[in-house]
Amino acid sequence: MKIIKLVLLGLLFIGCKTEKKETPPKEEKTYDIIEKIANAHGFQNWKNIGELHFTFNVDRDSSHFERSWIWNIKDNKVTAISQNDTTIYQRSKLDSITNKINGGFINDKYWLLAPFNLVWDKGNYTFEHQEKEMAPISKKPMHRLTIVYGTEGGYTPGDAYDFYFGDDYRLQEWVFRKENQPEASLVTTWEDYIEKDGLQIAQTHTNDEGFSLYFTKLEVKQK
Repeated sequence: MKIIKLVLLGLLFIGCKTEKKETPPKEEKTYDIIEKIANAHGFQNWKNIGELHFTFNVDRDSSHFERSWIWNIKDNKVTAISQNDTTIYQRSKLDSITNKINGGFINDKYWLLAPFNLVWDKGNYTFEHQEKEMAPISKKPMHRLTIVYGTEGGYTPGDAYDFYFGDDYRLQEWVFRKENQPEASLVTTWEDYIEKDGLQIAQTHTNDEGFSLYFTKLEVKQK
């Protein structure tokens, strides 16, 4: 009798094990084309960044222009450093003077972090993705993402950008078209990438017309 009870008890335990339900695997998040470009440049690490320092430089023929920025991301406070002056301002509290300075900051930040701006500005532009288009500088077939900003609000409403990139989603060239005109206003490369605390940043943008835009004194501080 004891043997029968033990056998039945063993079968009961076996039955319990076979009835245990397995936890279904979590579904992986799917990313759209905008998020894939941003993530290829380290957007997932942006949440760890507390401060960003950079100097924006432009060389055209024999002329040189530069200005430096310190962006306290947590407080959204900006220090603008030019050859003649230093101004500290809160981006949520702009006056006539700081509004003009902030326009320069937005321009320079866009050149530095355009892949991230694709996410931040989402909803303010329309976009179209083509898989095989001829890149304007290298003449190589690449993906092209075209975005067109709305005609109201912002510092440059209605402007359009054509981003060219490979299967790794990292930008290689782009075209700026003022007010969405068919002709290019400016065409440059995206090159000389550097990794800073998980961010992939293109330091240099050039073309064959003697134009060179580049970043120096690039510093990233974590929170």
